Amino acid sequence: MNDSKIINDPVFGFIKVSTGPLLDIVSHSLMQRLTRIKQLGLASAVYPGAQHTRFQHSLGAFHLMSEAISSLQQKGVFIFDSEAEAVQAAILMHDIGHGPFSHVLENTLIHGISHEEISLMMMEQINKEMNGELNLALQIFKDEYPKHFLHQLISSQLDMDRLDYLRRDSFFTGVTEGNIGSARIIKMLNMVNDELVIEQKGIYSIENYLTSRRLMYWQVYLHKTAVACERVLINLLLRAKYLASRGEDIFASPQLKYFLYNEIDASSFKKDKKAFQAYEMLDDNDIWSSIKVWTQHSDFILSTLANNLIKRNIFKVEIREEPLSQEEKDDLLRELAQKANISRTEALYLFSEVEIQKDMYELDEDHISILYKDNSIKDISEASDILNVSLLSQKIRKYYICYQRL
Repeated sequence: MNDSKIINDPVFGFIKVSTGPLLDIVSHSLMQRLTRIKQLGLASAVYPGAQHTRFQHSLGAFHLMSEAISSLQQKGVFIFDSEAEAVQAAILMHDIGHGPFSHVLENTLIHGISHEEISLMMMEQINKEMNGELNLALQIFKDEYPKHFLHQLISSQLDMDRLDYLRRDSFFTGVTEGNIGSARIIKMLNMVNDELVIEQKGIYSIENYLTSRRLMYWQVYLHKTAVACERVLINLLLRAKYLASRGEDIFASPQLKYFLYNEIDASSFKKDKKAFQAYEMLDDNDIWSSIKVWTQHSDFILSTLANNLIKRNIFKVEIREEPLSQEEKDDLLRELAQKANISRTEALYLFSEVEIQKDMYELDEDHISILYKDNSIKDISEASDILNVSLLSQKIRKYYICYQRL
């Protein structure tokens, strides 16, 4: 009998998945749902090649995890086979609770619950179906297992999640600045006092990794057009939900309709099976199918925003260092209302102001530690010759002013 399956990945080549719990997870309907959700949401409006899915990312992170475990074991870090399988299972499922279009559903159709919490609920459901085979994976995922470094491989400033998405998103967008040396970083991984460290020889790869991460955030993830597209979609869903609350018949798949016509929060997911069942069937196709129909809706706001996405009439964007003053906001909304012949309240749907801040290296998270030959350890902010600690940790704040082109 075959003891593994081989999956051909465009970024890492052949990825081997062992028969048993790992392959059962890959084949599970909740994992397969991720094949219908794009990794970068609406970023394809800027980078047409960004068509890859969260499923591909999950497989890539799994592959890097396998490489990391092998590298650590070769250096004498003792990892049981059961621990290796558990941490591989955990990274496979780390994004399983993501909804369509990244974080768009959070605080629009769903309130008070994050995709991380939903991921954990889905992992617990799969574990139940697999008769507790994933108990150890869940412990590691929740950082409740004594070996903390295993959790760091899943969630830290140097986890396999980030190493994959930077490399993969760089590949599919064509933004070569994000092409990090993930293989070298993994080869330089080590463990000291239950904490992941990077050997001194890997310091330049870490410098490149941090620089690439900053570039990818501002050039891809927070690109002004991608942000504007997302704001159009958020306002569109908010308008659809508002019309649904007034009793209007809004076309949608049964799964999307459930979220449009009901107020869903954390308690809904825990108490009402319908919320969970609707969510686990929700993917990008539900949203796009509805948007196409909404282009013909009689409501001006709904049809305008739907047509914006279908015809790529994206909100105009101004990026500022300071937020709009109330007077500037009032003037802009007044102008939008007059030009579109709508009320000021309705004009709010044609406008969005987003405050976005990001730093290069988060000092309040798990640090990236460099291990020297004399066994001393320094934080990357101290060890690097080219990375200034004050610049590393400085929060860059930008205000995106998005509004309808009329």
